[in-house]
Amino acid sequence: MSDTTAEADVIVVSNRLPVDHSDDAEGGWRRSPGGLVAALEPVLQSTGGAWVGWPGTADLEVAPFAFDGISLVPVTLSDEDVELYYEGFSNDTIWPLYHDVISPPAYHREWWDAYVRVNERFAQAAASVAAPGATVWVQDYQLQLVPRLLRELRPDVVIGYFHHIPFPAYGIYSQLPWRRQVLEGLLGADVIGFQRTTDAGNFATAVRRQLGLETKSGVVRVPGPDGSERRAVARAYPISIDAALYDEIARRPEVQERAREIRESLGNPRTILFGVDRLDYTKGIMHRLKAYGELLAEHRLDVEDVTLVQVASPSRERVAAYMQLRDEIELTVGRINGDHDTVGHTAIRYLHHSYPREEMVALYLAADVMLVTALRDGMNLVAKEYVASRIDGRGALVLSEFTGAADELAQAVKVNPHDIEGLKDAIMTAVQMPPAEQARRMRALRRRVRDHDVADWSRRFLSDLDAVRGSR
Repeated sequence: MSDTTAEADVIVVSNRLPVDHSDDAEGGWRRSPGGLVAALEPVLQSTGGAWVGWPGTADLEVAPFAFDGISLVPVTLSDEDVELYYEGFSNDTIWPLYHDVISPPAYHREWWDAYVRVNERFAQAAASVAAPGATVWVQDYQLQLVPRLLRELRPDVVIGYFHHIPFPAYGIYSQLPWRRQVLEGLLGADVIGFQRTTDAGNFATAVRRQLGLETKSGVVRVPGPDGSERRAVARAYPISIDAALYDEIARRPEVQERAREIRESLGNPRTILFGVDRLDYTKGIMHRLKAYGELLAEHRLDVEDVTLVQVASPSRERVAAYMQLRDEIELTVGRINGDHDTVGHTAIRYLHHSYPREEMVALYLAADVMLVTALRDGMNLVAKEYVASRIDGRGALVLSEFTGAADELAQAVKVNPHDIEGLKDAIMTAVQMPPAEQARRMRALRRRVRDHDVADWSRRFLSDLDAVRGSR
């Protein structure tokens, strides 16, 4: 690790840096897990690029430094910033609104003011380290104002923005009191990426209805301050995973042995159902538990033969809606286990933890059926991780049609998680699926995930940004 203040030709701007502060790590920093880091790290390393983000600890002031060949530019957030900008506007206004108001959003002017203030800070940090004509790629809903703010500071740079979560239909989006300001913020970018074609269409509709701008085939004509006009491209770039990495981990003998240990620890049931989610109301965990509990009560499934392993990793534990959801899930798990457990078998093994990637791959290998029942999800990379890990060509994926992954993973068993009877039937279809059909479906799913991996995603997006530079 060393200090750095060099200008960069490629800059990523996201809420978090790709490292976590840790007193026991070498140099005080440890690489964060996550697909975004895996996708963008090689690009930044090869270009001498920079990453602008929050270090993850309130009031931590750190000078720019280098880590693994990347310049890291920390943005300091106070406790109040974290409370108002991050927990407040980002995660209690934008997150529920953009996920179809599954939970009601809260609108507070002081949250919005903090969001503006913090977005200005991120834009200024990016502007300060951008080389002339640099490419700046802004990530996700916490920073929707940064593209315009950055364009005002540095009109010479090429700006991309990628939206990792859904963009809602206009009837929902229009509830936002600051709807125009957010659209204007996003339109500061030259290329605006979404997970699904539907999301890009929803954005275009909002731009037409709110700003009266012309949109055609994903191109928005954006007026400039001097009467000029430029073109902003808004289209789908579905994100993915490092499929080769999951395949490689799944082939390690120790990971395969761990998968066998997991099955044994569960009493070697005939079928293991598996769900892994952040503990979030968008993930449909309660719908999944309800369907499974009813299948047991109706004797369509038997606890002697089937176990559901549910990993719910901790998330936003200071937000009231999340505390309430955790209580509901744990009460439901307790009731189902109380009704159906035997001395030797448990209905649900519930794990409120986060696990390292190797343990997750072992769980994917142990699971006969993967349950992804999100009520709304920009993509859902868990579905792709499961597919990439199934080197045996077996297993079945039950996938909500309300995920971005459903657009790509055509051979999954699709489900509307709000339809509990339909969800129950889908689970039974997956449990009873013959090995030959599992193999046929999984072969096609694995080909899709392998051919459209996270490197392909970043390459496509950056290629379109390069085309913008070439047209200037």
